[in-house]
Amino acid sequence: MKKIIIIGAAGRDFHNFNTYYRNNESCKVVAFTAAQIPDIAGRKYPASLAGSLYPEGIPIYAQDDLPDLIKKLDADECVFSYSDVSYDAVMGVGAIVNAAGADFTLLGYKQTMIKSTKPVIAVGAVRTGCGKSQTSRRVVELLMERGKKVIAVRHPMPYGDLEAQKVQRFASIADLEKHGCTLEEMEEYEPHIERGNVIYAGVDYEAILRAAENDPDGCDIILWDGGNNDFPFYKPDLTITVVDPHRPGHELKYYPGEVTLRIADVAVINKIDSADFENIQTVRANIEKVNPGCVVVDAASTLTVYDPSLIRGKRVLVVEDGPTLTHGEMKIGAGVVAARRFGAAELVDPREYAVGKLAETFKIYPNIGKLLPAMGYGKEQMADLAATIAATPCDAVIIATPIDLNRVVKIDKPNTRVDYALQEIGKPSLEDVIDNFLKK
Repeated sequence: MKKIIIIGAAGRDFHNFNTYYRNNESCKVVAFTAAQIPDIAGRKYPASLAGSLYPEGIPIYAQDDLPDLIKKLDADECVFSYSDVSYDAVMGVGAIVNAAGADFTLLGYKQTMIKSTKPVIAVGAVRTGCGKSQTSRRVVELLMERGKKVIAVRHPMPYGDLEAQKVQRFASIADLEKHGCTLEEMEEYEPHIERGNVIYAGVDYEAILRAAENDPDGCDIILWDGGNNDFPFYKPDLTITVVDPHRPGHELKYYPGEVTLRIADVAVINKIDSADFENIQTVRANIEKVNPGCVVVDAASTLTVYDPSLIRGKRVLVVEDGPTLTHGEMKIGAGVVAARRFGAAELVDPREYAVGKLAETFKIYPNIGKLLPAMGYGKEQMADLAATIAATPCDAVIIATPIDLNRVVKIDKPNTRVDYALQEIGKPSLEDVIDNFLKK
C-alpha cells in the first residue's frame, strides 16, 4: 500500500483526495500539507469527510514541514494539488520531494473530473486576477437573458469548519453570514447573489454537484466558476479560459494555468483597453501556439467609478482584491487604472502603516508595492485591514474589490468604489459562443 502526502492549499487537495484516494484501497493518505492560506495547518481533514478508510481523519501540516514529514511518515509519493504556481516553484517542491526519497505526482483531469447530469460551462483563467469572475458573471447574464436557470458552483475556499462546509448553498446575502464567510468568499459569492442566481461551494464537490443539479429553484445549466487558475472539477461541455495581457507570457509559465489554456474551447483576452499592444500580441501568439483551434474573444474590463471627484488631484489609497496581489502577483488592478484615468495626484504607500497580519503579508509578498490587499481570511485579518486603512494618511480610499468593503469593514475616510465588468470587443463575442452552445 502506497503512503501518500497531498500537497495543497485547502481546495484542489481535498478534491483530489475525495475523487481519487478516498475509497482507493491501494493507497493510504497519511497527511495533507497546506500553503498560501494562513492558519490552515494544524487542523484535520475530518473522518466524516474522509470516509470509512480513515476513521481518525487525516492531519494537515504546514508545507514547510514536508521534507521531515516524508521521512517521518515513510511517504512513497507526494501529490502536488494547488494552483497559480510558477513552474519554477512547482519543480522546486518536486526537488524537495525527490531529495527526501518520494515520487512527485500531478494528477490529471481524467482522474478528478466529475460528470454532471446537466450541461456544464466552465470558466477558468491562466492566473488569479485575469477577470475570470467578471467573465463568469457575463456568461450567467447571457444565459439568464435566454431564459435559462443557471446554478453556479465556485472553486473551493473552505477555511473554516470543514465538516460544516461540506455543501454550502448561497441564495441571499444573509447566507453569507449564516455560513461565516471570509472576505475572500464574499467577494466571489455576493456578485452572483446580487444577479439573482444561486451559487454553491464547499468541500465535497460530488455532493455539491448533485445538490446543484437538484436545486429547489431549478437548474438548466451548471456554471463552474473556477478559482485561481485551476482546471475544472466537473467535466465541461464548454470551457472558457481568460488570459491577461498585463502579464504576457504567464499563460505558459504557471501551473495549471497552461493546462486551462490548452483545454479551452474559447480563450478570452481581457483588459485590452488598458494593456500595451505588444503584450496583447504576445498573448495572442501564445494562444495560437498551444491551442490553435480555440475561439478567441477580445474583451475590455470596463470600469465604473461611483464618485470620481474623490480621485482627481487627491492622494489616494488603493485597496485591491487580496489574492490577486499576493499569489496572483498583479501590479495593475482596477483601482490603479481608475486612479490613473481620473487624475489622482499620488498613490499612497500603505506598507509602513500596515499592522498585524497585513504587515506579515507584505513581508511574505514584498513585490505588492503601493497597493493594499484586502485580506480577510478571518476576523483578525479584517480588523487589521480596517486599522491599516485608518492609519494610512490619504485624502480618499479607492475600493477596487468585488464587494463594497464598507459593508464588512469600517472605513473612516472618504471612499469610492470601482466596479468592473467584461465587455467584448468586436466578433466573435461571448454572445455568439453562448448561442452556438445552446443550439448544440
